[in-house]
Amino acid sequence: MDTQDKNGLNKTSRTLLLVGILFVSINLRPALSSIGPLIDMIRQDVGLSDSLLGLLTTLPLIAFGFVSTITPLFTKRFGIGKTILGALVLLTAGITIRSIGGIFELYLGTILLGIAIAFGNVLIPALIKRNFHHKAGFVTSLYSGIMSLGAAFAAGLSVPLAVAHNLGWRGSLAVWAVLAVMAMIIWIPNLKRINRTPPRRSFKEAMKKLSGSALVWKMALYMGLQSLAFYVILAWLPAILIDRGYDDVYAGWMLSLSQATGIIGAIVIPVWAGSRKDQRLVIVSLIIVEVIALIGLMIPGIGMVELWVGLIGMVLGGTFGLALLLIVLRSKDAETAAELSGIVQSIGYFIAATGPFIVGVIYDLTEIWNYALVLLVVIAIIKLVMGIDVGKDKKV
Repeated sequence: MDTQDKNGLNKTSRTLLLVGILFVSINLRPALSSIGPLIDMIRQDVGLSDSLLGLLTTLPLIAFGFVSTITPLFTKRFGIGKTILGALVLLTAGITIRSIGGIFELYLGTILLGIAIAFGNVLIPALIKRNFHHKAGFVTSLYSGIMSLGAAFAAGLSVPLAVAHNLGWRGSLAVWAVLAVMAMIIWIPNLKRINRTPPRRSFKEAMKKLSGSALVWKMALYMGLQSLAFYVILAWLPAILIDRGYDDVYAGWMLSLSQATGIIGAIVIPVWAGSRKDQRLVIVSLIIVEVIALIGLMIPGIGMVELWVGLIGMVLGGTFGLALLLIVLRSKDAETAAELSGIVQSIGYFIAATGPFIVGVIYDLTEIWNYALVLLVVIAIIKLVMGIDVGKDKKV
């Protein structure tokens, strides 16, 4: 007998909802990870400086910061299902606009797709808490893993699509609108599977309570610092490698490798962390590997670029999945998860938004990429300090 859960869904409906969540998830990174390998082409075409090119990664993160906090306003009014559908429509529009015009459209489309992705970032953990709380570690691993998969494919295919298939950088970026449309079609039937529940408190009340919690701020810093590291690598790893004499195809595939190993981390780490009541050992282990890999990448004479890039990718993918899982584990219910996800990701992405831009400015001033890697080592140490308390078994 196909029994129903407390949300009125049977096993078949839960499976179809999970498929919908995964199709939404795979769209939350390609629009961002496809930019890095194409930076040189965009620079040559439109003549922007490294600092301004860094904004193509930074602007979505700023959008994440603004939109994440107010996402619960939309869900309290429209429900999670319709809010996600609206986000997919906006994502398709943003990708399209970014790809068809000049500099203005490039930045406008980037902002729009950033707003769209922010909704997905916040709401998927809430759906996991609501519908899959008994399998939070496993479902979070699927979610974060499929996000990393989307990022890896986009990073690896960007240059071949632009060059080998003669699409140019605009056509290469536009391809990912097709994936967003597919997700939209698959998501629509799920609208009837997500029942709206009346909010138990106002948005203002929720934000006041959460912003007064030291644990929430530490979670936000942990989320922000891991995201800063991820987006610095996403934006600038190809440029770092090209500066050392590698060609742009190799640099693009190294970014793809970092995203591919990120899939392994995103799948394995949440399952490992979800099986434990206390996540501090997981956090410490990830930081140790991250610092070793960054130092290895700093010293060109050592070689083994593939090893260091692979380890960095695995750690950052795993840390991201862990940060999402911590939102689920530290929440008492789905409403709290949506609110906590909103405030943690809002603060976190404002922090992360500074990364690619700061690194671009540092390189413009010094023309030495190792300063960026030293910055990431310092950030990893701060992340460790925040993570020690966040990893303890307690609720917000």
